[in-house]
Amino acid sequence: MSTLNKKLKIFSILTTIGMIIVLLQGALVTKTDSGQGCGDSWPLCHGQVIPESISTAETIIEYSHRFVSGILGLMVIILAIWMWRKFSHIRETKFLSIIAILFIVFQGLLGAAAVMWGQSSAVLALHFGFSLISFASVLLLTILVFEEDKGPKIRTPRMKKGLRGFIYFIFTYLYIVVYTGALVRHTGSSLACAGWPLCNGQVIPQLQSSIAVQFGHRVAAGLMFLIILALAIYVYNYYKEESAFRYTTFISLFLVTAQVLSGAYVVFTAMSLFSAMLHAFLITCLFGAISYLVMLATRSKQ
Repeated sequence: MSTLNKKLKIFSILTTIGMIIVLLQGALVTKTDSGQGCGDSWPLCHGQVIPESISTAETIIEYSHRFVSGILGLMVIILAIWMWRKFSHIRETKFLSIIAILFIVFQGLLGAAAVMWGQSSAVLALHFGFSLISFASVLLLTILVFEEDKGPKIRTPRMKKGLRGFIYFIFTYLYIVVYTGALVRHTGSSLACAGWPLCNGQVIPQLQSSIAVQFGHRVAAGLMFLIILALAIYVYNYYKEESAFRYTTFISLFLVTAQVLSGAYVVFTAMSLFSAMLHAFLITCLFGAISYLVMLATRSKQ
């Protein structure tokens, strides 16, 4: 392995970890209601590059989120350009590089708009969705760097056309589930359903306002678990030779199970800081795993 490739690997890993930190910081901003911690100015904080007085926890949280996001934005751009120049011969590189830059910019612009003009809960939820796509593109670029060591034997599992379509469906549906979860947070509906798995002691509660938002997310997340479970059973029975595909599917099943349980943990702990951050971390990892399944599916041969 060349020194240049080693440096690129280290940089890509750091960028991926940094993107996870940014996502968790965003969840922390939402959990602590720190979105206005720097006032209504952006990218400045209270009209200053470095606030002279940081007197509140909300200001510290929001300012640190902006600071880290700015650094990671530059790192993502550098990684995308570096990958484009170094690995443009790999089919996915240019597409992922463009997506990484576009969505890190969209993410920043939505965050800025929310600070300066305010945004609806629906738009703020979309901000988290954009952040996940940006993270997934960086993660996949990192995977490409490590796959390159294998030379021409890039992982290309053989999948039937129907299975490929099912994986694309899972990815699309997961994004919808993510959006409903972000909507739960931004509408303050996280504790609208007391108890778990029942909602306020009922299998199907009265679907009004925040209860409808929370219950809808629970149903969507439960179906997500069943869908990935079905995929894992099928892959276990019929794809024993495709190691990358099998391992990623089983990792996805573990993560979606942990995600469902962490949702219950959020309810039982009245949405403690740790439970909220854990929930955000697990959905980030799950989205990354499913994104890799999509990349494998696009490579597959029937």
